[in-house]
Amino acid sequence: MSSFSVTEPSKRSKWFAGSLVILYALITMIPLAWIMLTGFKSPADAISYPPKVFFEPTLEGYVNLFTTRTRQTDEFLAANPPETWYEEIVRQYDMVIAGPSKFGERFLNSVIIGFGSTFLSIFLGTLAAYAFSRFKIPLADDLLFFILSTRMMPPIAVAIPIFLMYRQLGLSDTHLGMILLYTAVNISLAVWLLKGFIDEIPREYEEAALIDGYTRFQAFYKVVLPQAATGIASTAIFCLIFAWNEYAFAVLLTSGTAQTAPPFIPTIIGVGGLDWPAVAAGATIFLLPVMIFTVALRKHLLRGITFGAVRK
Repeated sequence: MSSFSVTEPSKRSKWFAGSLVILYALITMIPLAWIMLTGFKSPADAISYPPKVFFEPTLEGYVNLFTTRTRQTDEFLAANPPETWYEEIVRQYDMVIAGPSKFGERFLNSVIIGFGSTFLSIFLGTLAAYAFSRFKIPLADDLLFFILSTRMMPPIAVAIPIFLMYRQLGLSDTHLGMILLYTAVNISLAVWLLKGFIDEIPREYEEAALIDGYTRFQAFYKVVLPQAATGIASTAIFCLIFAWNEYAFAVLLTSGTAQTAPPFIPTIIGVGGLDWPAVAAGATIFLLPVMIFTVALRKHLLRGITFGAVRK
């Protein structure tokens, strides 16, 4: 007679759960795969109906994404033959490349603002979370609730006051202004998540370090931070995702110098309307940094989500 466990799932249950997870993953990846494929389509194939699954790939979308083009006369085109493969792509529409587009600058702005605000959120959030976890702070519960309440309000609800304040302070359309704004939004999430992780680290580790002659800061830096690395990594991913994808504040507070990629990509104009292959190419490139960052920290993310869920 085989033994039966109420906690261990059966093989059939494991296969069923695994099949559901795989099916869900495939369904959620279809839009992402379609966007990536659209980046290699021609404008005609991108808007064809019914949609084309099999097509002749081209780099026209990526060329249009990274360049600006202008129409020229037949005499000019005849006198100046194309010299590179990407110039040949543009010549199909009787156009020449006038120079690079602004996508590179906007993408760099996203990197600076996204990673800068994430670093600042994690730095300040870790210090605040450690203080709430280890020290007796008057009205700590009220302060934590106040910090959390800043996350409850929709960002667009305070957009106009922030716009007026930034205009007076000269922070509109600046990297510093956007980094500070995204840090202010993300710090509540960082404090609450990191406090939970630091609470799970036994105080005895720090007490032993203090007995060995470490200062409080040394105990925090050499004992607590390595133990909280999992929580810091998972929190950094969530903070980066918000700062990387944020659209409303980026549209309202930036227009040139500090404009990020999300408000710029939809403005890509092609011949006769939106250049969907170029938009898809921009979206694909825009996904890569967050995807690489998340994959690099995937082990920490998985452990961070489940950390502290089971107590002995």
